[in-house]
Formats: sequence, structure tokens, C-alpha cells
Amino acid sequence: MAEKKKTNVAQRVKELVKDAVKECGCTLWDVEFVKEGADRNLIIYIDKPGGVSLTDCEMVNDAVEPIIDKEDPIEESYFLEISSPGIERELKTPEQIKAFAGSRVVIKLFASENGKKNFTGTLLPYDEEENKVSIEENGVKTEFALKQCAQIKTVFDF
Repeated sequence: MAEKKKTNVAQRVKELVKDAVKECGCTLWDVEFVKEGADRNLIIYIDKPGGVSLTDCEMVNDAVEPIIDKEDPIEESYFLEISSPGIERELKTPEQIKAFAGSRVVIKLFASENGKKNFTGTLLPYDEEENKVSIEENGVKTEFALKQCAQIKTVFDF
């Protein structure tokens, strides 16, 4: 029940702030409402071509804070954080998966397949009809139903 409540908070905040984030010249990547120790954090991840600066984070903070305060979707006290999703980012939606086709990713499965739960390779175009994600590694294509994937994360080779 508590997990569903956190998801509902994140989804509600997403709807509330998406237009304000866009007006700031950024894309709303994700929203998380998480507990870290005794604290609760509302984290709004933003992105934009060329990367996110501290100025972008401040501008988005100034734009979304009054909206969240007015609508008051969170009952308990929390800290608001505006952040970039980072260079290695989790891909959670079909739109995000589509945008990162051609990138190197690691896919973690809920249940092992052929004795493995982690697969690394180049992300291939998302199959909307079948709702499948595929990777290629050393000429071998491996595909998974999206519902099998616990996490899809970009990998940056330094």
C-alpha cells in the first residue's frame, strides 16, 4: 500500500509539473518520491539537449515549487530535489527506450533466462507492436518482453 501511495504521488507530481518543466526549456525525465533514512525526497529529473546545468535546475525548482505547494499532493514533509538523470540513466518508458536506440545498455531481468539475469549490448529499436526490447552483442540479437525487464540502464564506457 505504501509503495502504491509513493507511485501515486510521483505520478500526480509528474502531471502537475510537466508543463512548467517544458516552459523552462527542459524535458521531464522522471519523478520519484523516495524515503532515504528518516527523510522523504521528491526528486524531479530533467533533461535537455547538451545536458542540464545548475541554472536549469534552479529555474525548474523556482517554476515547480509554487505549483507543488499550491496543489499540496504530499501529506508528509519532504525535500524537493531537481536533478539530471545522469549519463548512465534508467530507461523506464517506451519513449525513453526509443530515444536511446543504438546506445549501450544493461538489461536486468526479474527472472533468469538461460541462467542469466543481466544482459549487456547495443539497444535496438523498440518493438511497439510486441512491446519488446532487444539488444545485440557480438552479432547475436536477444529480445525480451518489456514486462520481463526489472531495469534497463544506459552504460557509458569511460
